[in-house]
Amino acid sequence: MPDLSELRPPAPDAAFTLIAKVSETPPGRITVHEVDGVRIALCNVNGRFYAIDDVCTHDGGPLDQGVLEDNLVECPRHGAKFDVETGRAVVLPAVRPVRTYPVQVEGDDVKVNVG
Repeated sequence: MPDLSELRPPAPDAAFTLIAKVSETPPGRITVHEVDGVRIALCNVNGRFYAIDDVCTHDGGPLDQGVLEDNLVECPRHGAKFDVETGRAVVLPAVRPVRTYPVQVEGDDVKVNVG
């Protein structure tokens, strides 16, 4: 059974941090940002933003260097795929999910809560 403790949502009182402008991450693209020492891959799926750890749970590969197709990001190293909405690993060799983070879009600001 995978360890789901890493998927716990942030504390309700945790703050959202401005990490990007909407225009900096066009649809179908991934940008990487650091928040409180955490590398976040910000994914734009048809105008909806999702934030995940920028690390493949299979071998630590940088997911921001992978391909984003619809809501799936493919790790550039071994082809593992993750659903950026849920964090779920959907293609082997990865079996553990990647952590996701809440995102808020306010006007042109994209904010993430890493709580």
